[in-house]
Amino acid sequence: MIKMTKPVYGGQAVPEGVMFQSKTHMSTAIRRTNGEIDYFDMPRPNQPLLTKLKKIPLIRGNVAIIESSVYGMKHMDFAADRYERHPSEDHKIADEKKSVNTTKVVLSTVIIGILTFLIGKFILTLIPVFVAEVFSGIIPGKFGQVALETIIKLIILLGYIYLLSLTPMVKGLFQYHGAEHKVINCFESSLPLTVDNVQAQSRLHYRCGSSFILFTVLVGFVIYMFVPVDPLYVRVLNRILLIPVVLGLSFEVLQFTNKMRSVPVLKYLGLPGLWLQYLTTKQPQDDQVEVAISSFNHL
Repeated sequence: MIKMTKPVYGGQAVPEGVMFQSKTHMSTAIRRTNGEIDYFDMPRPNQPLLTKLKKIPLIRGNVAIIESSVYGMKHMDFAADRYERHPSEDHKIADEKKSVNTTKVVLSTVIIGILTFLIGKFILTLIPVFVAEVFSGIIPGKFGQVALETIIKLIILLGYIYLLSLTPMVKGLFQYHGAEHKVINCFESSLPLTVDNVQAQSRLHYRCGSSFILFTVLVGFVIYMFVPVDPLYVRVLNRILLIPVVLGLSFEVLQFTNKMRSVPVLKYLGLPGLWLQYLTTKQPQDDQVEVAISSFNHL
């Protein structure tokens, strides 16, 4: 088991940049159109109630997701407002904020939805239920139906991520996602944060939200075996009610696999999540790694 002697940092990719966070602070760095690196900083609010909730197993996972979504949106908005804008035009942002910018709102919502799995989890939970029900005559029984439901979820999840990765904007986002992981891996390896050292690291990481998304599918398969699948309305209802349970338990599984990542045999428990990261991360370029390092150092 890994003995964590270093502070634990998390992060997420944003358009043309990376956000990193510690227990007390969050910092985002983005590459502007003139080549310069711009920063956005904010302290992590001290909220005693949330701090207590994040110590309770199962509940802490849901709290962490909500908290990450709220704070992540602020950093996403900062990047979305500036990544295609020349710094000399920044003074226009305030005026634009007075009216809704539909394109940027959609952009932020889609990206946040993918990374936090809030809206996506709800959709991914229900569509497979109805599709599996269509084939209930061919594949009957609880095990068959839950297994089919899980397979459909995986197909939807992998297909959706793959199609998104083909778009230039998301491909760039996934490159910054890879840069984020490389920086954290470099830090955890106690190496100086240089471009060469960071590029030599893996773009995969056990604590990644991508792994969490996959674990929700696998954990859901196990949990759903203990609840009824008939009639359909009961199946739909228990799937909705169990979303917080699935999310909470998946978070615990994610934390467990991270702690076990250097233990023989047990380290393989995290492999499915790492495999998914081959889709959600891409090899970053040196200038993208430079932005990620700047964000981490600015934290």
